[in-house]
Amino acid sequence: MATIKDSVHDHVAVRGVAADLLDTAPVQRLRRVSQLGTVSLVYPSANHTRFEHSLGVYHLADRALEHMGIDGRAGERVRAAALLHDVGHGPFSHNVEGVIHRHTGKYHDDVEDLVGSGEIAETLESEGLDPERVAGLVRGEGKLGQLVAGELDVDRMDYLVRDAHHTGVPYGTIDHGRLVRELTFVDGNLALASNNVQTAESLLLARALMNPTVYTHHVARIGKAMLRRATERFLDSGAVSGADLRRMDDPELRVALRDAEDPAARELERRLAERELYKRAVWAELTDVSGSVFDDSDLFDADREDIAGYERAIAESVGIDPGSVIVDVQGKPTMTESSTRVVVNGEARRLSEQSTLVRALRVAQREQWRLGVYAPEEHTEAVGRAAESVLDLDTAGALISEQHTPGAYATLEDF
Repeated sequence: MATIKDSVHDHVAVRGVAADLLDTAPVQRLRRVSQLGTVSLVYPSANHTRFEHSLGVYHLADRALEHMGIDGRAGERVRAAALLHDVGHGPFSHNVEGVIHRHTGKYHDDVEDLVGSGEIAETLESEGLDPERVAGLVRGEGKLGQLVAGELDVDRMDYLVRDAHHTGVPYGTIDHGRLVRELTFVDGNLALASNNVQTAESLLLARALMNPTVYTHHVARIGKAMLRRATERFLDSGAVSGADLRRMDDPELRVALRDAEDPAARELERRLAERELYKRAVWAELTDVSGSVFDDSDLFDADREDIAGYERAIAESVGIDPGSVIVDVQGKPTMTESSTRVVVNGEARRLSEQSTLVRALRVAQREQWRLGVYAPEEHTEAVGRAAESVLDLDTAGALISEQHTPGAYATLEDF
């Protein structure tokens, strides 16, 4: 057994198969993969890693299994899956996951190839555990898979508290101890025991507040878009395969981009390294986008080639290189936590059926949604006007200046 001091959970005791998995190369690689990627451009202390987070998820899974009386081989499989749940992440975590998926067809929870061979498979099999079943738990399959990947998973419980701790914001603070103690199964579905509606709401509220403040802060989104663009160009040059990129860590990708043959990729990496970021030319709400080239049916699934075409058209209108314009379409507002089941009067009900807060937060999510168009600072005004025309935007709230805007931290807006 290994005991590790953790900044969030204090002492984490790692035992059984998890202790053996801890020192495998795929798990140790997570020490060099940042949890929040470009969020550190806004919050400098947000430098925690996927390794720390994986330890936290393992710890909460272990506590949950203990409270629910689940042990033996089934419990060991869940503990293994909790520790391994992020081994499929590429460099900078979610920041380049979409790029990797386009080139490999794999998301971070598609870990069959990583868990089913090499050190991890050997370690699991030496303990009598089937790697394929562990990989299934990482994807959330089966009754116990809900603990690792579901509406009430321990992954979410750890990252909200950990991300809040390392960014210094108060919004992700949840009572994860109570959440873990109140977990139960009702008809095969993971739920919170009776009298825990407010406990479930706290999880949902924490995520809703962390989204605009941390995860989708405009500076983090600009950095992410620039990193994604540089990585796409690096891959398109044929310098590396998608599979090899997926196994890189953060420093390896930064060095590769710095030495890339593609000058645009090198320039984007330089800008990221020196924090010479693009600025917002457009920051459009859903109401600004209504009736634009993105209609309601395909806004959230905009084709990459279509977006590249809009970027070229905007750049040509201004007379600048197409690589100097980035159109950033934020994903569809989702609230998976609203499907959380809570026992009320002996019946397991979805939180969305029981809580009026869910409806209010769904409205807030739509109001917080933004379409971004970014460009070097000297071109933002011209790019904004061109984007208005090319994208057919209602510019009542779409075009912005780099002055303080409502709802943003004044101390961060120009940071």
